Amino acid sequence: MSRWTVHLEGGPRRVNHAAVAVGHRVYSFGGYCSGEDYETLRQIDVHVFNAVSLCWMKLPPVRTSGREHAREVPYMRYGHTAVLLDDTVYIWGGRNDTEGACNVLYAFDVGSHRWSTPAVSGTIPGARDGHSACVLGKTMYIFGGYEQLADCFSNDIHKLDTTTMTWSLVNARGTPARWRDFHSATIIGTKMFVFGGRADRFGPFHSNNEIYCNKIQVFDTQTNCWLDCPSTQLLPEGRRSHSAFAFNGELYIFGGYNARLDRHYNDLWKFNPESFSWQKVDPKGKGPCPRRRQCCCMVGDKIILFGGTR
Repeated sequence: MSRWTVHLEGGPRRVNHAAVAVGHRVYSFGGYCSGEDYETLRQIDVHVFNAVSLCWMKLPPVRTSGREHAREVPYMRYGHTAVLLDDTVYIWGGRNDTEGACNVLYAFDVGSHRWSTPAVSGTIPGARDGHSACVLGKTMYIFGGYEQLADCFSNDIHKLDTTTMTWSLVNARGTPARWRDFHSATIIGTKMFVFGGRADRFGPFHSNNEIYCNKIQVFDTQTNCWLDCPSTQLLPEGRRSHSAFAFNGELYIFGGYNARLDRHYNDLWKFNPESFSWQKVDPKGKGPCPRRRQCCCMVGDKIILFGGTR
């Protein structure tokens, strides 16, 4: 039986941040809060939530000596991604009102709280925000987002082999998912399940004809192929800036926003990849208010949900 429980005040007020769970702690990186200064360039902030004590802590800023060392710490940003691989959090992408979008890879050691910029080679993805990032084995997959230089939505898949720190553009076969940003991509088994996001009716360029797809798109990482998927009877409404996570081999999505309907959501759905079917989940208790751009992290068999806006 699922149930919404504790409501906590006093955490960071953030939207468009990125977070990962490390043991019983959740590390939240960056994002923004209305009213704060984002014109002045400063270090990304890191907040840590302890799921046992239910307390938040903000890490002190990193001391930097010289401009070279300062570049190893990412600047404050939003629309970026964070993934955990062993004891390292990789931060990639996102944008800042001063610097624009970024394509530098940053590594955060959860043991020492030290930042670094690993040397990478290969085909580095163009700077963007609103993309997705997920991990399978030692590989990080980047999909979609809004590319700054091309000024358009992307539907490319890039992968980073963290054993060699080499980027490559995946030569994907099949019919790709639409160009989009602020979607979700979740690994279950060896497949990547893409849901939602904001796209344009006429293609990769933003013409203010937004569409919000509500069909699941599946990419098989073993064959590098987008799969043809059966249609489903019951579907959640299309949305962007929602949360997605996998639990017990099923995909869950929460919240998000549909601009065409001007509607924020606080519904919870689960998708079964075996039966290829959706089911609405109605937990007991008082749930979160409708929102977008929040973070959801699995800690054990619990979901820690925080932040967002409407």
